[in-house]
Amino acid sequence: MTEEIKSLEGLEAVAEGVEAPVVEEAVNREPVRDEYGRAYATGKRKDAVARVWIKPGSGKVEVNGKEMNVYFARPVLQMILRQPFSVAGVEDQFDVMATVKGGGLSGQAGAVKHGISKALQLFDPTLRPSLKAAGFLTRDSRVVERKKYGKRKARRSFQFSKR
Repeated sequence: MTEEIKSLEGLEAVAEGVEAPVVEEAVNREPVRDEYGRAYATGKRKDAVARVWIKPGSGKVEVNGKEMNVYFARPVLQMILRQPFSVAGVEDQFDVMATVKGGGLSGQAGAVKHGISKALQLFDPTLRPSLKAAGFLTRDSRVVERKKYGKRKARRSFQFSKR
């Protein structure tokens, strides 16, 4: 393509004659593990931040030094923690050790779920497509709106009194 183009017709002729190369870059991701064979990730949800380590094991989940059933007593929260494993198809193959701070129990469960998902895809990059399709690798950015001055809450006004 050393010829000089002086008009649009010349541009179209050159464009028809040359096919643009299709660029398909398959990113080869390497597993990221520490010296103990664990994968580490940080998960966040609302005000909760979870640090999560996973390693091959029997499916034991420990949150802040307690069993999952003790720390997250509600079955819904336990189900949230098991979702990444069921979507990736690796139930009872990994042990999880997590520390979580901030927020309430629901936000903490979401943070641990986010951390588990990120750690799973770091441990085994072949699990990434299924976790990404389920939306588990995306941080849920919804947080509580701050209270504004002149308002009772973030948006709620004070009650209007006519008299």
